[in-house]
Amino acid sequence: MKRIAVYCGSASPADPRYVALARAVGATLAARGIGMVYGGGRLGLMGAVAAGALAAGGEVIGVIPEALAGPEVANPDCTELHVVRSMHERKQAFTDLSDGFLTLPGGVGTMDELWEAVSWAQLGYHAKPVGLLNAFGFYDHLLAFNRHMIEVGFVRPAHAGILIAEHDLDLLLARMAAHEPHQPIFAMKAEDL
Repeated sequence: MKRIAVYCGSASPADPRYVALARAVGATLAARGIGMVYGGGRLGLMGAVAAGALAAGGEVIGVIPEALAGPEVANPDCTELHVVRSMHERKQAFTDLSDGFLTLPGGVGTMDELWEAVSWAQLGYHAKPVGLLNAFGFYDHLLAFNRHMIEVGFVRPAHAGILIAEHDLDLLLARMAAHEPHQPIFAMKAEDL
């Protein structure tokens, strides 16, 4: 993986572990020679992950919609900063510019990005690994819900392994690097659906 799209919150929770985690993730990606594509902001975990990567000499490509690109939000320190018209264009750029997706703790926008990456993988719009860093057990309930969707049958067996979740970043990156694409819905026959 030469570049990873990193999804995370634009907020800074009161618990300092989250910001420290984001900085460490950015630094780790840079140390491994993995470029980062992210939302282009300078606030919250987004700003921290970018700062960590940049301080370690990493490539940081920001993609931010025009509505958020003002000087108060956009990160001018990015290696490249792409200003796009919409959130849809932003998410398409994440997919086009990266070799995989890594989700850190975040809120509604982070969930939107994560589930779109999973959905697009199921359908066949991409065949890239979708990783979830479950730091501090932040995503325990989300992972339980994902298992529930699989058990009930709303996620096909062929797609049950799309979401790669780990508590440890090194293990998660290793699993993402070893990712093998599954059979997408676009390639399935009607009887398999």
